[in-house]
Amino acid sequence: MKTTMKMLAAAVSLGVALSAGVAAQTEPAGSLNELLNRVRSDAREASAENAARLREFQQSTNQQQAQLNTARNELAALERQATNLSAEFEANQVRIDELDAELRQRQGAFGELFGAARQAAGEFAAIVNQSLISAQFPGRADALETLSNSRTLPTRAELDFIPRRVIEEMIQQQQVVTFNGRVTGIGDGSAVPITRVGPFLAFTNYNNNQRFALWGENENTGAYSLTDMSVQPPGNMVGAASTLFNANPGEVVMGVVDPSRGPLLDIYKDVPDLEERIEQGGAVGRVIIGLLFISAIFGIFRMVSLLMTQAAVSGQKRKSSGSKGNPLGRVMMAYEAAKDKDVETMELKLDEAILQETPKLEFGLNFLKLAAGIAPLLGLLGTVTGMIKTFTQITLFGTGDPRIMAGGISEALMTTVLGLVAAIPLLFIHSFAQSFARGVQQVLEEQAAGMIARHAEERAQG
Repeated sequence: MKTTMKMLAAAVSLGVALSAGVAAQTEPAGSLNELLNRVRSDAREASAENAARLREFQQSTNQQQAQLNTARNELAALERQATNLSAEFEANQVRIDELDAELRQRQGAFGELFGAARQAAGEFAAIVNQSLISAQFPGRADALETLSNSRTLPTRAELDFIPRRVIEEMIQQQQVVTFNGRVTGIGDGSAVPITRVGPFLAFTNYNNNQRFALWGENENTGAYSLTDMSVQPPGNMVGAASTLFNANPGEVVMGVVDPSRGPLLDIYKDVPDLEERIEQGGAVGRVIIGLLFISAIFGIFRMVSLLMTQAAVSGQKRKSSGSKGNPLGRVMMAYEAAKDKDVETMELKLDEAILQETPKLEFGLNFLKLAAGIAPLLGLLGTVTGMIKTFTQITLFGTGDPRIMAGGISEALMTTVLGLVAAIPLLFIHSFAQSFARGVQQVLEEQAAGMIARHAEERAQG
């Protein structure tokens, strides 16, 4: 009885495991017999389903085996076809070799001649592609490239084409012409006037401005085209290009020629401009520029002030009464105040008045002189620090790459230049300001001497 109950419990557990999804959705069994019947029914359904799946799998296996057999048959047919084609290819190659040998035999010396012609066509095609003249006549080298790549005997017309292209190139190299074409980087890709100076250089006229363009090969497409220079040459070269563009036919004008056909013009993109050169001076260079700016403004202000003072003194000379608005007027007022004194006292009073005016006239001149002297010393300081950097880089990296030392050398040279550039105008400003101050002082001394002489004469007559 116990054994039967264990078997029944196992069957119940197996039935529950096989039909967990179904049992979860049915009502609970009322008795063990009902539960056993449900398990038997579910087992029969599962066996039928498994049998159907097995039959479906066997049918699929038979289909796959049929497809595999078909693929093997096709592979075998293709292998036979490849074998036949390989044999045919070898036979054709042997026939081609025989024909080539027969062709070389019949050509004789002409074979070497035609080979030389194809080689010359290929070399000259490369020259034509690199020539700036191709910007005006695109596609000039197509026929030459076709001839150089041809395996057949060239015709007489094809052979005549080589010297004809050479003569055309020679003729175009001596011409200065203007034509319409496209330049990469100019406008929206539409045609613009292009002036070509032989094979040496070309520039465009875009919005009435002349811009140089370089002829070169595009790295992405491999095609040759004109490209606008991102950094244009100096203004004198652009001005010469403008003069050439606006010249009349047959007129002889000064122009620009690049004998290297591009590299010399291309160098200008690496030439630093004024801002980059000032930046090369480093902190010392910025200090020098600041000193020049402040000193120049102050010096110009002093020069204007002294000129106005000089004009006021010149106007005062034509007046008989003094005024507090100018140095001479104040000296004359001092004379009026000491008019009743003796000559010695009068002379001392006027000297005192002139001495009081002298610091006002010479105000700031010593600062200008000091700034003009300090600027070269700051330039020398920058030179020393730049050379220290250069020697430090030489110690660390050696002298194999001069670019490593370029920063220190640039700072050393640019600070010296900036120091001299600052000192020269400051010296001129100081000299002019000092001459104006001395001119006013001389007028004061002359007028004071005249006042003393007149006072002494009046005292003698009195």
